[in-house]
Amino acid sequence: MSETKKIEVGWIGVGRMGTAMVRRLLSAGHPVTVWNRTPEKAEPLRAAGARVAAEPAETVACPVTVTSLATPAALEEVVIGRLLADPVRPSVLVDTSTVSMESSRRVREAAAEAGVPFLSAPVSGNPSVVEAGDASFVCSGSQEAYERAGGVLAAIARTATYVGTADEARLLKICHNLLLAVTTQGLAEVVVLCERLGVDRGPLLDFLNESVLGSAFTRSKTDAIRRLDLTPTFTSRLLLKDVDLGLGEATTGQVPLPLVAMVRTLLVAAIAQGHGEEDFLSLLAVQARAADLDLARS
Repeated sequence: MSETKKIEVGWIGVGRMGTAMVRRLLSAGHPVTVWNRTPEKAEPLRAAGARVAAEPAETVACPVTVTSLATPAALEEVVIGRLLADPVRPSVLVDTSTVSMESSRRVREAAAEAGVPFLSAPVSGNPSVVEAGDASFVCSGSQEAYERAGGVLAAIARTATYVGTADEARLLKICHNLLLAVTTQGLAEVVVLCERLGVDRGPLLDFLNESVLGSAFTRSKTDAIRRLDLTPTFTSRLLLKDVDLGLGEATTGQVPLPLVAMVRTLLVAAIAQGHGEEDFLSLLAVQARAADLDLARS
């Protein structure tokens, strides 16, 4: 992955993750032109130094165009329906979204037919992790796109690992988020068990974080678990979307995923209980409710 001069970047999609990644680019000195379907969401980035485009086509004048979109349908509509349909197309196209392998294949093939080097580069990390420079990309697709976008990826994340020439990165990111879902539910269960039997979650978290089971993830969620803070870093609804992507791939591959299927049911419960736009840590609230435990009083 090449780290070269500061190049201008076109950016489409400024949700929580998109905004955090654009801010990293701006702080590293890269000029950025952004477009978002809801224009007002781009205004804070204008104040931070980005140029706000009126149409997505304005981003393709930049040497690298990046998309960060919430769903496969949004990705296909923007890339296939707009960017690649225009006579003036991106020089290099990088997508950081978490989408199905089938959707990724359609976009990759459309880009190849249009002569546009395309890289799938889904990202691991939440906005705080991105802001700290500790995010990670997993990349697949065009080797040329990987090399030409190298400086952009390096300005955002700590690592950008190239894993193949097709849609391999999509499957790896989906698996990453399946493990995230199962791990979060496991953490919720042991927290509620300890609290129910009279042991405060604070010592449990301190012990886990210093044990062989401690990780960047458990440490990053410790304060939120202590304070029952469900301010969204990644919503329950979006995690459900990714779990459904994983179960879809599992059906295609005829691979049973019983734990993932169970957590899907609990995410549906979280959304039904009003936690859809809150952090996926709302699995903890669902678990506490199932045990008739008021964590706020624990």
